[in-house]
Amino acid sequence: MRLKPLTLVAHAVDTERRGDGSLILTSRVPLDPVVARTGVWLEKWADEAPSRVFLAERSGAGWRALGYREVLESVKAIASGLIARGAMPERPILIMSGNGVDHALLSFAAQYIGVPTVPLAEQYSLIEEAHGRLAYAIEKVRPAFAFVDDAGRYREALSRPEFEDIEIIAGKTAGAPGKVIPFADIMKGDSAVDLAAAHSGVGPDTLAKLLFTSGSTSNPKAVMTTQKMMCANQSQMASVLPFIKERPPVICDWLPWNHVFGGSHNVNMMLAHGGSFYIDHGKPTASAIATTIENIKMHPGTIAFNVPVGFSMLVHAMETDAELRKAYFGDLDMLFYAGASLPQDIWTRLEEMAVEVQGYLPLMISSWGMTETAPAAVMLHEQIGRSGVIGVPLPGTEVKLLPDEEMRSELRLKGINLTPGYFDDPEKTEAAFDAEGYLMTGDAVRFVDIDDHDRGLVFDGRVSEDFKLMSGTWVQAGKLRLDALEALRGLVSDVVVCGHDRGEIGLFIFPKQSAVRDDNTSEGAVIDDHLQAEIHRALRALARKATGSARRIARAIILAEPPSLKDGEITDKGSLNIRKIITRRAGLLERLYDNDDPALIRV
Repeated sequence: MRLKPLTLVAHAVDTERRGDGSLILTSRVPLDPVVARTGVWLEKWADEAPSRVFLAERSGAGWRALGYREVLESVKAIASGLIARGAMPERPILIMSGNGVDHALLSFAAQYIGVPTVPLAEQYSLIEEAHGRLAYAIEKVRPAFAFVDDAGRYREALSRPEFEDIEIIAGKTAGAPGKVIPFADIMKGDSAVDLAAAHSGVGPDTLAKLLFTSGSTSNPKAVMTTQKMMCANQSQMASVLPFIKERPPVICDWLPWNHVFGGSHNVNMMLAHGGSFYIDHGKPTASAIATTIENIKMHPGTIAFNVPVGFSMLVHAMETDAELRKAYFGDLDMLFYAGASLPQDIWTRLEEMAVEVQGYLPLMISSWGMTETAPAAVMLHEQIGRSGVIGVPLPGTEVKLLPDEEMRSELRLKGINLTPGYFDDPEKTEAAFDAEGYLMTGDAVRFVDIDDHDRGLVFDGRVSEDFKLMSGTWVQAGKLRLDALEALRGLVSDVVVCGHDRGEIGLFIFPKQSAVRDDNTSEGAVIDDHLQAEIHRALRALARKATGSARRIARAIILAEPPSLKDGEITDKGSLNIRKIITRRAGLLERLYDNDDPALIRV
């Protein structure tokens, strides 16, 4: 396949081998200059490309589109309006609504004057069962203001007692449970405010955002995100992907802004390089993918960001929709996935479709990062032709690897894109870093080629999810979970690997409801003969490939109750809270290891 002619930088890594067996990896690529604050980018493009579309979203039959000059003017007005109403760096602004132009304008305005924002997952406010997470966030960050795009839609959440001393800013005010400030009034600004003085006080160490982690093992932590983290991260990526500086990128993107991938990585990449961000209010679900497809046809991008399930749904749609295929790949420079490994068959089909449409293969890459790293820390920045590789450290990031006897390494890091810690939580901040100041990520990696570190790293699960069997043998639970999901594809929605201090590995199985034929349950477990037989067959095939007790699933039980959002078994990202599930379902765990239980599947 012919590769699209893009300006790239090849992987180049230095490795320091320490006496204790650890490895220190750094990039040999020079780091691009780093601006002091995001306002520098906005002012630059407002001057150099004032009418170029920066932000746009669907509005009726058309699009509400704002150019860079208009965005800057709105940001300054909103910033002065916020100051006039008492906004200050010590009291954040809670953002309860999802992606939108007003959300972006408010965020940039707050950054312009050094007031942190706290974007939350919409379900915290819209789903009653998740209101506990909303209350937790309010108690943690103590916001002065809360923003919603539609007060009526968020009425139930805004009626909670936690909002008694919080001023509500609303795009639409009808249906509000009490007094609110119309966002239109904030946008009028206040000429009496010394905006220049407020803006001049914003620097690299100024807090820009508080981003809550998913809380997969405990309550979410509020990650402090500084101006330096966000600005440095864009320079790091531009250093190894110079083509994004050569023409303004365009994206049509749905990824939620309460997560670091969508809200920092993607938004700031467009801002840093004078790009255009078309906000997609669709998402990769059965009910919303049609909106995404429609938006892509209207405004296809030069870069496509997504998670694997999103790419999978688009590939399926493009098989029978030539118009979508042509729009999607017509001017595409790069496909970028993160969040999980992209199945190789989806990767291959994307390659084939791209070449069919434009005659070239766009750059197809992935990355690894965390909320704590702004997020990109390790990135693939050359064409590699396969899924699963996360790349090499970015310039300005130092990776420490702690290999085990199987040459799997725990990943730790430090760098210019690293958080100073967790908001109002010194104990968790101290616990997150080792004695040398490296962030202990809890993730594991392997080298693509142990003899050639320039080939990059492969993600290899979570060290924190690993456990020992009674025999003392370590189980790599994250990797085993992926193997089980692949073996049980079509039958399950998710699984939990169990076995800490047990003699064998067991599996909690959350079935796809479409796979359950009978409504027959036994105190929390499903007894469906057909489903049990299908799962038994798949697990036996998987067990035949196992090379020892640490890789062999020996028993399973199918759970009748799906993961509970209300009880904290699901994080805001939709992933499973493993510790909460195992703790809450302790009785079912005992049944999993009861050889006489009728619901048990022995492999």
